[in-house]
Formats: sequence, structure tokens, C-alpha cells
Amino acid sequence: MSARVHITPLHRITVTETAAWHRVVAASTALDLPGVPAPSAGHVHAQLTKPALGSQRLTWLATAEDGTGVGVAALRLFTQPGQDHLAELELHVHPEHRRRGTGSQLLSAVVAACRTEDRRSLVVAAGADGPGEAFAERWGFEAVLTLDHLVMALDKDEDLARIRQMADAEHPGYRLTGWSGVVPDELAGPFAAAKNAMNDMPMGDVDYGRVDWDADRVREMGRVVTGRGDTLLTLAAVHADGTMAGYTEIVLPGGAPQRAQQYDTAVAPAHRGHGLGLWLKAAMAERLRAEHPGVTEVETDNAEDNVHMLAVNRSLGYRSYRRTREFQLDLATP
Repeated sequence: MSARVHITPLHRITVTETAAWHRVVAASTALDLPGVPAPSAGHVHAQLTKPALGSQRLTWLATAEDGTGVGVAALRLFTQPGQDHLAELELHVHPEHRRRGTGSQLLSAVVAACRTEDRRSLVVAAGADGPGEAFAERWGFEAVLTLDHLVMALDKDEDLARIRQMADAEHPGYRLTGWSGVVPDELAGPFAAAKNAMNDMPMGDVDYGRVDWDADRVREMGRVVTGRGDTLLTLAAVHADGTMAGYTEIVLPGGAPQRAQQYDTAVAPAHRGHGLGLWLKAAMAERLRAEHPGVTEVETDNAEDNVHMLAVNRSLGYRSYRRTREFQLDLATP
């Protein structure tokens, strides 16, 4: 059954629009992703109003005849060379207003914008085997990547003893260094070189392109995360010759979060096979316990075919609790 809704592009996000957006996302998340903490109103406002790294954002709000917000869509348009063919979608419809055509109207506006912006690929994530997956398939999206989401508890004694042992393991020729927020200037170049190691990460069939990191871009990444009110923690393994051999990143959402989010972990090809990824992630867990005792768990995700990192995470005590799939729409075909 279709219903009359009004689709409004948002430009200067108001307090009222932020509240409507948060209401829709919180209700959608609670139903579709049980166990996943809904974003706070402050986090939603920051997401909608603060700059994103290497991209710009378009947003739409769907309202019912009485003015109530019933659906939202955010389109991230990547702007850096190597990814300027790509767009990424987040779409939510309030559970009380589904199966009335709201999602389809929002997606029609998104696809039209993608074509105007000359994008060839539109990607979106949805909970595996859920309503979002069925919606994507109806619109002709192709499943291109399955992600396994895992959580590690930081308050279980049987896991902590093992993690501490891994963090204290000897790695001759390497030392750990860490920072919060923006990378220190003297490490920006080596960090950018290590970041480029992520370009060989398994990504299924996603038309993701390539990200080329330099010192300016890694500094900007730190400023973007900090600017939206989150805390970015980084640990790096530095070789005796000064090369940054690997790193791991954790983000603490603004406020007093119990769950931290794992961002990138990577080891440069020349330094693989020495257990650096496991060492870095174990040491980060120890850092979280020491500096942020209110954080009791960490969530990460892995492509199902990234066998090495899945093994690392499971040895740390991560446990699977849900799956998502990445879907891709080919916009090059009329």
C-alpha cells in the first residue's frame, strides 16, 4: 500500500530535522539490528552537519502528511581521485511506516542524484537476511560482500589474561607508539605509507576503487573524527629503521560509550608474518582498559574471506553476533 509522503532535500540541518532523523534511525536500528546501540542524538547531529573525509553528503527527509518524519536517506559522494565514481547510501524507514512506498521514493531521489553526479556505483549495507536485504534485491542491487560482525568483551578475566600475554609478547626490532586524535607531524608520513597497506584488504566484488594516503590526508582524518565529537585512538608498530610497520585504530563515540568501534588494522606487506596485527590489537585492548575503563566491549567487522584477520580476532576472544551484506547497484547501465 502506497502512502503520500513528501521527500525534502535537506541543506542546513535544523534541530527539528535532527530530532526527526534520530527518531527514525533509532527505531529502525532497534528492529533491524537488535543488540546494536542506536546512535545518540548528538552523534546524528554531528554526522549530518560535520564534514566527512574525502566526500560530500546529500540528505533527504521523508515526512507524512502531518509533518512527522517517517524515513531518511543520506548519500555520501566520494570526491578523492580513485573513488570519485562511488556513492554510499544509508537509508532508514520507521517500522510503523514501512511497506507504503517511502523507501522506494527515497531511493528514487538518491539514484537520480547519483546520475546527476555521474556515479557508476552505489553501495549500501543491510543486515543479512533482513528487510533491508530484500529491499535492495527488489531494486536490482547485487550482493558483493558479506561482513561478519564480532564483539570482544573487556571485562572477562579468562580473556584478559590471554590478551595481556599477547600484548607483552616480545617483537625484536619493533616498538609500539600511540597517540590520540590527529597524528603527530613527525609520524604523518610513515603513517600514510602504512595506511596504503589497506589497499590490498579483501573487499569482495565491491567497486571500491583505491585510496591513496599522504600526510595531509591522515591529519585530516584525525580532525574529521575529532570534529564530530568522537575520540580516535591509534597504536602503531615502528620498525628499527623508522618504518611504520603496522597500526590499529579505535574510535570511541562521543559521550561515555560502553562499546568502542574498531576502525582499520593493517600491517605493511614487508612486515607481515611476525604477529604484529595480533600484538597491536592486544596492546590496544590493554590501553582501553587503562585509559577508558568505562569501555567494556569492542566491535569489529571482517569480510568473510579475510581469513587471517578473522583468525586474529577470534584468538583475542572476539565472538560473532551478526552479519551484514554490502550491496551494489550498477548505475552505468540505464
